Amino acid sequence: MKKILFLLCLLFSVHLTLAQPTEKQIKVQVSADHPDWLYKPGEKVNFSIVVSKNGSPIPQVKIRYEIGPEKQEPWKKDNQVLANGSTQLDGGTLTSAGFLRCIVIAEVDGKEYRNLATVGFSPNLLQATVANPSDFDAFWDKAKQELAKIPLDAKMTLMPERCTEKTNVYHVNIQNYRLGARLYGILCVPKKIGKYPALLHVPGAGVRPYAGDIANAEKGMITLQIGIHGIPVNMDPSVYTDLGAGILNGYPTYNMDDKDRFFYKRVYVGCVRANDFLTSLPQYDGQNLAVTGGSQGGALSIVTAALDNRVKFLGAYYPALADVTGYLFNRAGGWPHYFDKNSRAVNETKAKLETIAYYDVVNFARRLKVPGFYSWGFNDETCPPTSMYAAYNVISAPKELYLALDTGHWNYPEQVEKMTNWLTGNLIK
Repeated sequence: MKKILFLLCLLFSVHLTLAQPTEKQIKVQVSADHPDWLYKPGEKVNFSIVVSKNGSPIPQVKIRYEIGPEKQEPWKKDNQVLANGSTQLDGGTLTSAGFLRCIVIAEVDGKEYRNLATVGFSPNLLQATVANPSDFDAFWDKAKQELAKIPLDAKMTLMPERCTEKTNVYHVNIQNYRLGARLYGILCVPKKIGKYPALLHVPGAGVRPYAGDIANAEKGMITLQIGIHGIPVNMDPSVYTDLGAGILNGYPTYNMDDKDRFFYKRVYVGCVRANDFLTSLPQYDGQNLAVTGGSQGGALSIVTAALDNRVKFLGAYYPALADVTGYLFNRAGGWPHYFDKNSRAVNETKAKLETIAYYDVVNFARRLKVPGFYSWGFNDETCPPTSMYAAYNVISAPKELYLALDTGHWNYPEQVEKMTNWLTGNLIK
């Protein structure tokens, strides 16, 4: 029983950033009067609010709401009692490219229910705010050269309890950015003798175990799902809970004042090192390699594809770490919100601003050369659409964006299906 519970926890952790919120009996519906939630600057938006139970509007329901640019102080805050359970709110407009958000909280039987709608004003015109260092390419070329000097020293341990009739599953660890530093992951390899494409899974934020992508390996590809913290990814879940609350709490800010020691340097080169391992496998077909992930993993997908020309395709859900300096220009910046009102006083220093320019996803997006499939929603409060469009708009490589407008930091099954079909369609030919 303990083993089953552990495996269920592993499987849950794999899809942590992809899970749809649980449905509730009381629903707060917030929508805009344009079905595509898109407007031109200066064009007025009206938000429709319906609070319902069992599909029927609730009479005399009390709401409070706020309207304003996403992640900024609201322009308007008020409350109402909805006689018939519904109302229309004048959302005003934006005079330039950006996103306007309406958040509604209803009180029913002493409990609060929250929802929101976010509309875009010419988001394809949003421009990045982050600096683009003149020595950006030289900095990362040097990092990759230094990585290449470190022996791979790969170790693979078969996990018989995870293997299937068609797929072998391994816990692997390889040497990362310096001697003695390790990178861990779950490798899935088809048992049938042959040459196969490879798919690298890069992780969302947090500290957790991983189960590996057996499903896609069963289709005929090699998959590798990695962690970024230099610790095994097959331990008891309680270990990761303790680490996440302890020494790894706040890891995205570690050594942010030094671009050579910043935490994400080991992560970014570690993704390249994971590809070193994948492409060294005798089962690899030598040509077809893709990378995918969501949130922090969406960021790492873009970063990896920009740094490593062996990557031929990328799939990114709601990428984080994009245009994080947006807050310094009175608009939303990307996760982990280094410069929002809660962190600006600590992080707005010359050294940290210099560092972050070498790690912001926008500057990697500028350098992409391979096709990418991207997906997010306008209601994302973790990775604001303003920040994601700032990165998306600078991509000159072939790109496709699939929007699920009302999603937050989660996916509908249709999004996952489209992403999976796009990746497998390009890898398995």
